[in-house]
Amino acid sequence: MDNLKVTRNLKVTRKLNLEDIDIYRVLASMHEGVVISDIIGKVRFFNETQAKIDDVDPKDAIGKKITDIYQLTDDTSPTMRCLKSGKPIINETMLYRTHLGKVANIINNVYPLYKSGKLIGAINFSKNYQILEKIIIQDHKSPQKRKTKNSARFYFSDIIGSDPDIRNAVRIAKMSSNSPSSIMIYGETGTGKELFAQSIHNHSSRKGKPFIPINCAAIPENLLEGILFGTSKGAFTGAINKSGLFELANGGAIFLDELDSMPLTLQAKLLRVIQEKKVRKLGSLKEIDLDVKILSSVGRPPLEIIQKGALRMDLFYRMGVVFIMLPPLRERKNELRKLIRHFITKYNQTLNVQVSNVSKNVFDWFNNYNWPGNVRELEHIIETSMNMVAGVKTIGQEHLPSHVFSFAKKQAPGILKQDQHRIASNLVENQAANEKQMICNALKKNLGNAAKAARSLGISPQSFHYKLKKYQVRRRGYLP
Repeated sequence: MDNLKVTRNLKVTRKLNLEDIDIYRVLASMHEGVVISDIIGKVRFFNETQAKIDDVDPKDAIGKKITDIYQLTDDTSPTMRCLKSGKPIINETMLYRTHLGKVANIINNVYPLYKSGKLIGAINFSKNYQILEKIIIQDHKSPQKRKTKNSARFYFSDIIGSDPDIRNAVRIAKMSSNSPSSIMIYGETGTGKELFAQSIHNHSSRKGKPFIPINCAAIPENLLEGILFGTSKGAFTGAINKSGLFELANGGAIFLDELDSMPLTLQAKLLRVIQEKKVRKLGSLKEIDLDVKILSSVGRPPLEIIQKGALRMDLFYRMGVVFIMLPPLRERKNELRKLIRHFITKYNQTLNVQVSNVSKNVFDWFNNYNWPGNVRELEHIIETSMNMVAGVKTIGQEHLPSHVFSFAKKQAPGILKQDQHRIASNLVENQAANEKQMICNALKKNLGNAAKAARSLGISPQSFHYKLKKYQVRRRGYLP
């Protein structure tokens, strides 16, 4: 935990010098496979993730040409094509075989490397196609999920607030939950769109059936269609028979989050699925009958995204038969105290602390803040602050995360410079107290064993001993 050494001084802003970054260490630890080649295609860097994808020892790859490692030519290798054109290759799916016989199915992103305007090489980032599919789909097919079927965990009783707009949204949602009509939820980020979607499902007669959410903005365009509708063997190179999320949700509900991020060509296919109540896998002629409640969300006003061409108007009419609008937190400031109490109660249990309230200064600051991240941001600030209280029962300004002050600089003029200096000083002192407590807890848990305590904190033994000396902590006091 090297970040324990970072002080939150609001007065000092240190500039990041990009030349100081150990970029090779970053690339070596990435979850994506990374291969760097020189101008003729010889491998100069080959990380462990790529080694696992290809089952190739990095030592055996370094110095060899790309086409000597893989059964590819200069025309079929994405890296060689990038070196030839000098242009990036984005989200290209390919099936290939190494010269040792290992078959891999990946998604490639290759970028040319330039120095002083001259092309000197290329860097290739790879994601294992099957692993990516597992991340998106496997959770919905796990034995536990099949047993309970419903992954929605929120109910309308979890929605906090008596604001008229919130109660009206709840009323509409409850009334339409058992209707076969589609529902679109509009709200800014952090207003609780998925909370509403899950509550709708759990209020309906479909609650014992699957609830499958998918974020349309998080999936590469060339994968989204197969993930939604499924694939048939032979649909494309490496394709297998696989059910899509619509088929997995049959009888239940599917939640298409950030619908306006879906490509327009795919929106047209989705429209047909809704109209026909049938889905056809990629590469198949057979249609599967669907009985799925379709929920969706958008983060901007529908008229705006339709006018900008991000959402088809005909799809909006089909997806927004019932339209639910969630108010932002800045329009329901009268509920701040209720929300604060709710989150304090929640994190008292989670963090095993005993916080009772926020100070008057903090509440006034909350009341003046514009809350661009809405309720989610409020929850984050409360949770962060409660990690910093160190035995105090009231959250003060000194406990708030430092980054929020830069966000609120123009919104909360009531925080004077002398307040900022005091808060900065208190933040440093508070962080030191928390750091000392963490060290003592680690020693207690590990019966005074400094090496094990250091490992549990994720820091080096040298750094741990430095901190023992800094905070005058006696290790012998924790020996059995």
